Amino acid sequence: MNEPSFIRDRLVPVGSILLVILIAWYVAAYSMNAPFQRDFDRRADETRTTTEFFMKTMSQPKPTMPAPHQVAENLWKNTLTVKPWSKRSLVYHSWVTLSATLLGFAMGTALGVVIAIGIVHIPALDRSFLPWIIASQTIPILAIAPMIIVLLSAIGVTGLLPKALISTYLSFFPVAVGMVKGLRSPDVLHLDLMRTYSASKMQTLWKLRIPASVPFFFTSMKVAIAASLIGAIVGELPTGAVAGIGSKLLAGSYYSQTVDIFAALIAGSVVAILLVSAVDIVGRFVNTRMGAKTQ
Repeated sequence: MNEPSFIRDRLVPVGSILLVILIAWYVAAYSMNAPFQRDFDRRADETRTTTEFFMKTMSQPKPTMPAPHQVAENLWKNTLTVKPWSKRSLVYHSWVTLSATLLGFAMGTALGVVIAIGIVHIPALDRSFLPWIIASQTIPILAIAPMIIVLLSAIGVTGLLPKALISTYLSFFPVAVGMVKGLRSPDVLHLDLMRTYSASKMQTLWKLRIPASVPFFFTSMKVAIAASLIGAIVGELPTGAVAGIGSKLLAGSYYSQTVDIFAALIAGSVVAILLVSAVDIVGRFVNTRMGAKTQ
């Protein structure tokens, strides 16, 4: 059997997909920017070579679709050439969104675990409450977010908490569903063994159900933290926030700065990757400490 290779197993596949995305991105940028450039040249009565025309579509100040190098230049300018605490810095805006994300994720995880424990131990909750929390996720977050912001603002709650609550709304569901499946995952024979030992429900929960649910817990947390980030970004849109990734997206749409929009989206993606990776690392560590085999 071949030994695992980082270059062969990870770098080459990921690099290949990245190359395909970049090529498709450049093709899309040319196709979408060319009509404006063609119209601009016609009105200016200018004639360009094919190469000149292509270069112009890749360097428009407000392109319909920015080229990858324009977005990379914007990211470089707004992350490495300004101070991290500057309001022009994407690091600063990412941190504002990240703070709401982490608070919402913590509250959502705690709520999801409590709901899952209740559903597993109280049959009435399983029959009555679970369908409602499933139905709650069918409502678009873009419809709920303004309602939450307006209602909380009416009672004087503004700032970080409304955004965190929207993140909580999105993140509790995967944790609750994953934990219900995990808490019910112990084998029937193991549950019978706990009854033979006259173990109480609390002892069965701590010594059998929760250890069995740990892999499900971390898997659902990876989904939840990504959803929490989306909730924080969406929560910034109806508030007209002046800081955060959502505010950068909103400002970019107001002023037709598509380069800023794409740079903010990539900054949000980087934050999401870091958060999911952090949860994955903690999950692998905990599973290893509990004796589980990891690949």
